[in-house]
Amino acid sequence: MVNKKPASVPQPPSTQSTELLRELVAHLSEHRTQLREEWASRITEAQLLTAMTKDEIFAEATSVYDNYVEALATGTLEALQSYSRNLSERIIPRGVETHEVVGIVLLLRDVLARSLFAKYQGDFTKLNRILDAYEPAANRIANTVAVGFVQERERVIRQQQEAIRELSTPVLQVRERLLILPIIGVIDPQRARQLTEQLLRGIRTNRAKVVVIDITGVAAMDATVANHLVQTVEASRLLGATVIVTGLSPEIALTIVNIGVDLGKMNTVGDLQGGIEQAERLLGYKVIPVEEATAAA
Repeated sequence: MVNKKPASVPQPPSTQSTELLRELVAHLSEHRTQLREEWASRITEAQLLTAMTKDEIFAEATSVYDNYVEALATGTLEALQSYSRNLSERIIPRGVETHEVVGIVLLLRDVLARSLFAKYQGDFTKLNRILDAYEPAANRIANTVAVGFVQERERVIRQQQEAIRELSTPVLQVRERLLILPIIGVIDPQRARQLTEQLLRGIRTNRAKVVVIDITGVAAMDATVANHLVQTVEASRLLGATVIVTGLSPEIALTIVNIGVDLGKMNTVGDLQGGIEQAERLLGYKVIPVEEATAAA
């Protein structure tokens, strides 16, 4: 029988380590003004956070410094995590990059380490003990700030991508019960799914009876996306709307034929204008030239 070694469990800091961190925090608090000013100066010299003014950099440096020292003092990162998210929300829209955030945190660690060297240069034994207690905590703090920024940046990017996709597939109501969906650019499977979802919501919300999908601006379409287009037409029909597809290129038409679509289920018209005219006829509208309307009046 093999004895399994028990999983290691993080151990709380030793009493000596706690005392050293307490002494470290007292030093950083005592020299708070000098150290944060030096850090802000180093940030400017390194040309980081260039999208922010010097006053803004100093204000953020003050807040980050205080949160940093609090994390060292308490051993908890909740307040720092909250501040990091808030900071990221404010500076990401201004174009601050990930390497800048990582850079300023590393600069702070360097400034504080140099301060410790200066304080304990006459006692290298104690300096080593202080650094042994400080470095793991400093690494956790740096990782917390960097990860928080990256997560917020990824969230913003996802939101922007979603907004771009929605803008690139607008469902337009041109008259009662008639919708137009003009599609421009490359259609990948993800965009195709979003297109279908938006269109079906538009049909239901507007109680549409006819939909014109114009793909004049789509240069090519693979078999997967072409099949998805056919499914969109079928789903729209189930919601009570007739779909007219306009602007098919010869290449897309050939793709649709090759995947074995029942062309009797596809209502196609050569161009958008022709599609709108057919849609209006299906809805019972009759276009009368201005001259005839005036004469009839």
